[in-house]
Amino acid sequence: MVKKILALWSVLSVFMCVHAVGQTLQQRPRYTLHPGDTVDLALRFTPEYNQSLTVQPDGYINVNLVGEVKVGGLTLDEAHDMIVQKLSVPLNKPELNLVLKEFQHPYVVVGGDVQTPGKFDLRQDMTAMQAVLLAGGFKPTARDTRIVVYRRIDSNMGEVKVLNLHKIQNNNDLERDMPLQAGDMILVPQNRLATFSRYMEAAHFSTYLSPQGGLP
Repeated sequence: MVKKILALWSVLSVFMCVHAVGQTLQQRPRYTLHPGDTVDLALRFTPEYNQSLTVQPDGYINVNLVGEVKVGGLTLDEAHDMIVQKLSVPLNKPELNLVLKEFQHPYVVVGGDVQTPGKFDLRQDMTAMQAVLLAGGFKPTARDTRIVVYRRIDSNMGEVKVLNLHKIQNNNDLERDMPLQAGDMILVPQNRLATFSRYMEAAHFSTYLSPQGGLP
């Protein structure tokens, strides 16, 4: 009887693990196209229009016969359907094979008063605190563990948010730690914290991240 119960429990445990893995895979979002990604467009009946294209910083690609098509932020299937829809005007029932050839690894940038500033691959569920730790942590001259996170809205503008990692850590309030997205930039100020506008141009914020930059 005991052996039967153990055997049944073993089978049930395996089923639960498989079910959990299946749910995780279903919940995982599909990859979306980003600037720097390269896609191959192959048309079955009109190979003379085949192309290899790189997604531009504004999310567009320039497709033969139809011109610019915005694919940034779309999955490969969504981009395929969008391009086919555009090509259906100059071509009769185009059959397109769209392949992701090269992709830009998602990354974040950490600069300012950290031990090893630079660009770091964005890992799954990475937070602002984890990114600072990847950069070697704060230097002794860092400003009270307050950091500035810059998140792009479009190719020119972004939103600024200030976090106090000291309070988050001391209060064990990890829910207030900020989950990062690809392209986020983190600044650890050295002296007093400058006053940032809620919205800033990307080029302006980038000057603070450079070694020659610095807070006023």
